[in-house]
Amino acid sequence: SEQWEKNYRLLVKFQQRKGHSDVPQSYMEDDIKLGAWLNKQRQQKKKGKLDRSNEKRLDDVGVVWDVLSEQWEKNYRLLVKFQQRKGHSDVPQSYMEDDIKLGAWLNKQRQQKKKGKLDRSNEKRLD
Repeated sequence: SEQWEKNYRLLVKFQQRKGHSDVPQSYMEDDIKLGAWLNKQRQQKKKGKLDRSNEKRLDDVGVVWDVLSEQWEKNYRLLVKFQQRKGHSDVPQSYMEDDIKLGAWLNKQRQQKKKGKLDRSNEKRLD
């Protein structure tokens, strides 16, 4: 549709300007709720209802489909860097790296593990 094309062009402009396509949920551009629109595309894909050619075009501009998984990976990579630098992974609760609350994130992973709610594959990687 014409509206989809307009939103897509705004996404491309965003990607060119920011170097990524991770549009915040509440982000607006030219009175268009671009973040909400992108989130809707993710939901459509999850339901198998996103047009294949549109999906490919979104892939081509680097859209991350599983945002939570991507964020976990990013945090995990920061933890690995911390561990390599310090020789341990005893991250202080208030520690931040690259604007990420790494200590708080790791603490949350430990709490999830205690409750039996941490994804098994992620748990193995943290051990």
